[in-house]
Amino acid sequence: MTLWVFGYGSLLWNPGFTPEESVLARLEGYHRSFCMLSVHHRGTEEEPGLVLALDLQEGASCTGLALKVRAEEEEQVLAYLRERELISSAYYETGVTLSLTDGREVPALAYVIDPEHRQYVQYDLERQARLIARARGGRGPNDEYLTNTASHLTELGIHDPDMDWLVARVRDISGSGGA
Repeated sequence: MTLWVFGYGSLLWNPGFTPEESVLARLEGYHRSFCMLSVHHRGTEEEPGLVLALDLQEGASCTGLALKVRAEEEEQVLAYLRERELISSAYYETGVTLSLTDGREVPALAYVIDPEHRQYVQYDLERQARLIARARGGRGPNDEYLTNTASHLTELGIHDPDMDWLVARVRDISGSGGA
């Protein structure tokens, strides 16, 4: 069976592997949300950042990329993704079905937030912006994660008004020096 992975956040711009194929895809039943406190990659325990997660929501959908893993790299890529995405067990790995823009439907792996995990949060956009503007973790500043993701969504033709608002607001906060 071919291994596909769903990219909706940092996997869009930093998958950590070279996909054999990359196709726009839609996942039903989930939405992209800054609902996970980042205490490793984009924040710390003392000053957590926020990263995107797939959050289960009836009637929702999320557009991202279906990333096809080369057959000879499947084991290595899977080990890499598990080490990267399952660092704190806030995400869980699950099988999903993606609808590709070319009409195919493919089974894929997705990393989904566990709503019972202590890193799961539901903050309004202003609070999200304030956390993102100041946080920094092992993989760099949280605002870099936001802007990289937003710019790749734009390049892919994926419109996300909340993401656009956050980018502008974080820029305002950072520019004024207040967080």
